[in-house]
Amino acid sequence: MLKENQDYSMNPPIMVVHGPEVFDAGDVERMIRLLSPREVLVAGVMARTAARESGLPVTCTDERPSVLLRSLPGRAFLVNRGKTPESGRIFGELVAGRLEGLVHVECSNDTVYAWDRADIALARDVAEKTGFSLAPAMSTAPRRGGAREIRGCIPGEAVFVDGIVIGTATAGTVIITRQDGTIRAVSGLDVKPHGIEKLLRKGLPDLEAAWCKSGMIRSAPPQEGEIRAPQSGRIAVIDHCGHTLYSEIEDEEVCGILAIGDDTTAVCGHICSHAGIPVFGVIDGDGDGIVEPGFAPGSVVVRVTSGRDDDVGLEVAAARDLDPVTWEEWVRETLRSLEGRGRIVVDRR
Repeated sequence: MLKENQDYSMNPPIMVVHGPEVFDAGDVERMIRLLSPREVLVAGVMARTAARESGLPVTCTDERPSVLLRSLPGRAFLVNRGKTPESGRIFGELVAGRLEGLVHVECSNDTVYAWDRADIALARDVAEKTGFSLAPAMSTAPRRGGAREIRGCIPGEAVFVDGIVIGTATAGTVIITRQDGTIRAVSGLDVKPHGIEKLLRKGLPDLEAAWCKSGMIRSAPPQEGEIRAPQSGRIAVIDHCGHTLYSEIEDEEVCGILAIGDDTTAVCGHICSHAGIPVFGVIDGDGDGIVEPGFAPGSVVVRVTSGRDDDVGLEVAAARDLDPVTWEEWVRETLRSLEGRGRIVVDRR
């Protein structure tokens, strides 16, 4: 039988990375150097942006960490950096609750958590190679009965469900529930009705399965890339944050993005800055500061002065030709159609 150190070197595990912070803080580069994983897989939309900016040899996915870890053959571990050690541990517990066992490397407090029936030999190896503390931990069952707890919140920060800001945290734990065909706050949340309305456009979510979080989705500013989108092609319409953006910007025929809403415009601008894709944003000033701003050359953001950004943006999407000759021409004609109804607040033409 192989000894533990031989087993690690001859059968290196897969490293699953969550969130942009582990790239921005240099954790991923350090873990690759110390742990020599067989493969590095990235979970999450904004993590993909940070990964691409880093230039590290990783594979990006659209899966959540629990789904990704459950699908992997052989040994694997999760690397995360929570905004605080408490929120990092809470995140690990949430992921562990969907698995049989989890080795969780939490970089915010230099700890390797061996959740539930984790591979303790792997956890010990990772702790020894990184110099982190090893901490056995047990997850608790999530709240049932249609309600959802979002723990680790900081009062005053945005609260998301499936990428949409639904309100502002007023306590460390937010509890929401499905009731009468909508989402209602039980405690800890100052509701943003416009956000709930936007979320419900896609249908009433299953809160037990929904992606829920609080705080900024990335604190570091974007890095502008050298790639530039084609001057002509298709305009992609994004009217909710992030989830469908990468499938659109990886289409070589896309020459620009029509982003509808303050937060959606901020996320699209941030992600597309490195991808070199210009954004035409329609906003009304109710953004939640969820990400550092940034826009590729050619981008324009218009703040509407009459009506709501959702209505005006969807009107533009329905009325304007989304297969223009050039991005420059489309922007010029779209601005002409909005004369008297808004003012330009970002202009990178």
